[in-house]
Amino acid sequence: MASRPFQQLIDHSLEAIACLRGLEEAVASASTLMAQALASGRKILCCGNGGSAAESGHLATELLCRLDKDRRALPALNLSGDSSFLTATANDYTFEEVFARQVAGLGQEGDVLVVFTTSGHSPNVLRALAVARAQGLHSIALLGRDGGAAAALADIPLIVPVSATMHIQEAHQVLLHILCVQIEAILFPGLAES
Repeated sequence: MASRPFQQLIDHSLEAIACLRGLEEAVASASTLMAQALASGRKILCCGNGGSAAESGHLATELLCRLDKDRRALPALNLSGDSSFLTATANDYTFEEVFARQVAGLGQEGDVLVVFTTSGHSPNVLRALAVARAQGLHSIALLGRDGGAAAALADIPLIVPVSATMHIQEAHQVLLHILCVQIEAILFPGLAES
């Protein structure tokens, strides 16, 4: 038998998602920031480690391809996805530099860096946030627990205040979809009517 019953796991997931209700204003600010950057010809850069790397790719895909309705592609890059670059940088420099080096090379003033880290303490994510700030990028951090060190480095921290990594990641999935819905509503108001 599983160590945690099925219903209890669902209850904990629902509790984590319910915490998002307190983030409504911050999420609206984040989606507006991202939409304004995209409307100005800027791009979204996303990164994270492990399951958060998958969420980074998920967000970039929803923006570059589409979420639900047909619309133009929005420029978004998943900095967690290029294994050649990641392994070269980790080998030639350190793993701490794998995202920062991409932000330095690909990021432009006015772009938005979106990071995912459940602990808020991932050194490579913290380094990317620092480089983003130095280069004039905006930043949004999807975090867990108390937000960790990343909360102070991000322009807009979105913190899911629970302790279990899996439930933080489940709430991050909901958040990234809400961000996409709101960005599309701002940039493509006609989509909601079609």
